[in-house]
Amino acid sequence: MNLDTQQPTAPTVGVLETAALLRELTAGLIAVTDFDEALTALVRISRDAVAGVSWCGFTVLRAGQPAGGAASDDRLAGLDDPRHGPDSPAMDAIRRREMVLSENLGRERRWPDWTSRATDLGVHGVISAPLDVDDHVIGAINLYAGAADVLTTQHQLTAMLLAEHAGLLLAAVRGRARQLEVAGEWDAALLHDGVVGQAVGVIMTQRGCPAEEALDVLRSAASSLDIPLREVAQRLVRTVSRARES
Repeated sequence: MNLDTQQPTAPTVGVLETAALLRELTAGLIAVTDFDEALTALVRISRDAVAGVSWCGFTVLRAGQPAGGAASDDRLAGLDDPRHGPDSPAMDAIRRREMVLSENLGRERRWPDWTSRATDLGVHGVISAPLDVDDHVIGAINLYAGAADVLTTQHQLTAMLLAEHAGLLLAAVRGRARQLEVAGEWDAALLHDGVVGQAVGVIMTQRGCPAEEALDVLRSAASSLDIPLREVAQRLVRTVSRARES
């Protein structure tokens, strides 16, 4: 065999690892509706899946809310939270809208306070990649190395793909949360609606269940009968009223 014709295998392994990471992230976040819970899962999965990365963090800026962060290790939580200082790789990445890399923090001069705290915690390399979640939330995913000069171009590619994919997943999480909030407001309105509220009260009395469960019973009946919810409620209330009159 001619050894000169062999293809290098390292990039292929990197691609496979990145693909596996993105699949695991999708599986881990596909049903999550709490944004902070999603961030916790994101940094934990990323830390465990990316070779050469010792810790992972996330820096988040939300309109109308305090800035914050998430970390795969509680010891490093302050490195991801801008409230501990505005000068950091993550904030640079967010401001410049481009990836920030420091392969060796021992030679780093850009963020002296942050770098001092980071190296005291055992961090010696960092990649921060910016991402957009939606019109109200932006952030940066931060990959930390426990040794200097171990972060490669493959890590940069992984960080770029991770940020893009995570942005889409986190946007979906916020979308699901908004849908639940709207549904909750709609449920509250229905429970105060005259005939629907009466029907819910009847079911609660009959079944000894809470209002939310009674409303679900009405919805199931409406779906099974393929008629509007209010009509189901009206039929139930009329039936109970006739039974009482007789």
